[in-house]
Amino acid sequence: MPAAATSSAPSSTPAKASRTRALAVCAAPVVALLAVAAFVPLPFVIAQPGSTTSNVLGEHKNKPVITITGADTRRTSGQLRMTTIEATGPDTEISLQDVVSSWFRTDRAVMPYDSVYPPGKSDQEIEEHNVADMKKSQDSAAAAALRHLHRSPKDVKVELSLADVGGPSAGLLFALGIVDKLDGDGRGGDLTGGRTIAGTGTIEPDGKVGAVGGVSLKTQAARRDGATVFLVPKGECSEAQAELPKGLQLIPVTDLAGAVDALKALAAGQRVPSCS
Repeated sequence: MPAAATSSAPSSTPAKASRTRALAVCAAPVVALLAVAAFVPLPFVIAQPGSTTSNVLGEHKNKPVITITGADTRRTSGQLRMTTIEATGPDTEISLQDVVSSWFRTDRAVMPYDSVYPPGKSDQEIEEHNVADMKKSQDSAAAAALRHLHRSPKDVKVELSLADVGGPSAGLLFALGIVDKLDGDGRGGDLTGGRTIAGTGTIEPDGKVGAVGGVSLKTQAARRDGATVFLVPKGECSEAQAELPKGLQLIPVTDLAGAVDALKALAAGQRVPSCS
């Protein structure tokens, strides 16, 4: 028995040493990769809450955001504010440290580069792309609003003036602004009910509302600037609820008609859709 005990001890020592060397050898490439990653630019964009000062029912650079000809328009109260995010520029180098430090902040979002900027494009091409998206969004908003109100685009002309913000995410707010200017709540009142309402969402000419990016950042910006109601594409309710500021009511929407009905109900003190 003593001999057996003595002979087993030396056999385990080389195995343990072998495992230790193997771990050390395997760890070396990992450490090296982490060291390199700390300095290599990563394909991400860091975003934060942006401005919500653009009220589509108001003016921009001393010119109405919405100008309508060929039909009588209403004087409105309340506000319909489009929301934005501010993202690092297309040429900004994002490091691993940037990603890690932003990942755990509620007022920051780490987003894939391709979800914000078209890949392989120059700054000028990206700017042109964003402007084109905004123009398409404005055209779709006008078409959707006039279709909703059964107005002919041949008789009613809509001009939208807001060129400082790129992308398609203001489409829903543009369409609601046109509806409010032309029809209000349909009973002589304002579609907004006099409230400061913010929101986001793309829109198609048939009125369908589409998803956008950075919703949780946009809700923070909206509440920061005094909005009490936020219209959100229904499919993004979970993201909007994740960091929802106190005092901000979410209303999920899937199309323009639903958004108009929800705002009418809100103005009348009736029950409106919710994300919960």
